[in-house]
Amino acid sequence: MKKQRMGLRQMARLLGQMAPRHWWLGGMLMAALTVTMGMALLGLSGWFIAATAIAGLLPATAMVFDIFMPSAGIRLLAMGRTASRYGERLVTHEATLAVLAALREKLFLGWAQPGAARQLQLRPARLLQRLTADVDALDSLYLRLMVPVAAAAGAVLLAAIVLGALTWWLGVAVLLGLCVAGGGLAWWLLQRSHVPALRRAVALERLRAQAVDVVAGQTELLMAGQLPRACEQLMQADARVAQADHALNRLDAQAATGFGVAGALALAGVLAMAGWLVQAGVIGAPGAALALLVALTAMEPFAALRRGALEAGRTRLAARRLGERLQEPVSDAPSWQPPADADTAFVLDQVTVQHASSAVPALHQVSLRIAKGERLALVGPSGAGKSTLLEVLAGELSVTAGTVQAMPSVWLTQRVALFQDSIRDNLRLAAPEADDAALWAALEDAGLAADVRAMPKGLDTMLGEGGLGLSGGQARRLGLARLFLSPQPCWLLDEPTEGLDAATARDVLQRLMHRAADKTVVLSTHLQREALMTDTVVCIETGSVRGQAKKVAASFDEWVKCLRPD
Repeated sequence: MKKQRMGLRQMARLLGQMAPRHWWLGGMLMAALTVTMGMALLGLSGWFIAATAIAGLLPATAMVFDIFMPSAGIRLLAMGRTASRYGERLVTHEATLAVLAALREKLFLGWAQPGAARQLQLRPARLLQRLTADVDALDSLYLRLMVPVAAAAGAVLLAAIVLGALTWWLGVAVLLGLCVAGGGLAWWLLQRSHVPALRRAVALERLRAQAVDVVAGQTELLMAGQLPRACEQLMQADARVAQADHALNRLDAQAATGFGVAGALALAGVLAMAGWLVQAGVIGAPGAALALLVALTAMEPFAALRRGALEAGRTRLAARRLGERLQEPVSDAPSWQPPADADTAFVLDQVTVQHASSAVPALHQVSLRIAKGERLALVGPSGAGKSTLLEVLAGELSVTAGTVQAMPSVWLTQRVALFQDSIRDNLRLAAPEADDAALWAALEDAGLAADVRAMPKGLDTMLGEGGLGLSGGQARRLGLARLFLSPQPCWLLDEPTEGLDAATARDVLQRLMHRAADKTVVLSTHLQREALMTDTVVCIETGSVRGQAKKVAASFDEWVKCLRPD
């Protein structure tokens, strides 16, 4: 069933489930309290100054005028506003950071599901956008929309109550005026900024994607004479971002002018009505000062809401992009069920895999049984489906049809994934509790111990991004050492010696098979040397199993001879 596109309301409800409700409500209440205390402080101060000045003109009044109670009230409000502002910052940011941390964790777990990571790997710039800009955009939903709305509501209610206490129609007029002026301008900005904000988000994502392509492929672009053209396209993408920024800045300036004009008109209106009330003898000069200052401060929370309304388009797009992934349940359970037979490692029954980007199935009705402890080679031309079959066995790819039973396994891909960390920590990815003795033993079996000992810091040697600092052969051996540390009973190997010279490849292969004495091994290969180390050969063509043969069968030798020699 197609999922409903997530809007701001649905996203707010979902984010509210990622943090205790009292944090969310507490932050909004503290924001409203801060604004109301600030208004009360300014209003009481204005009233006190005016009342003191008038009382000082008359000696009789000055003798009986109480300056202590208003002074105490002003001090209390000043301290209360400071405390509430501190509490507001603490609570709102604590809630926001907790939600964003939980959000990133859920997104990572969701993208780790079969098929999800594969789609994002095709467009790494999109992954970067989702984990950085889109996630950060969601903090505006609470900090710049929900909290300012609560603060503005508190300011409007306080202004209406205070001015209504002077005369009811003045309170009603201020209530309606603030809602129409402040709320109307915020709503106008929310609607007008939607399209430019979307354009900016999309343009920024395209700019990042093109920048990554230019940096990664600058050598090829230079050799092909296309680097100037690529740089020109990059400048055009940057210009589109600048255009969207210009449109948003222009709307922001218009909104700022509108809020300023609305505040001035509200102040002028209250001043005129307060003057009339003073002239009519309904209120005194202190009451007029109180009304004037309360009205002056009531528009301030709407100015804070302006930034949130300006970014609402970006926030809405982020909610729409992340909503589908967030709504999907995340399961920590294994992808496949274990085989019913204790002597069996893998069972595939009529398995079909259909990629969304291809009209031809990558695998078509594949049925295969692999015994526990068996060494099996997948052979066939490039694109036949060997790597896809390994992905299915590893649980990294969901099947379109059929059933899969599999034991836990570890997968050595064609490209060894190394991280910007020490050699020790790269190895401990497979066995977090392994001591140095176990690490050195794995390095020794992989033929890399001598190279690591020659490094100044040994196991503490830091690698660059992607394993920078190691040669291709060293990176491959480090991947093998990490494989040797894995406790999983099954090894899945995708062309394990591809790219190595013949002598190094034979050495690595012998070490690998020696370590795999009690393991189930499934490898895909184009090389004779790798196939000859196995017990069974399975030939795959166009996503289907053409046949399989044991090492004692004549067809085994025939298929091996078709592979590439050393």
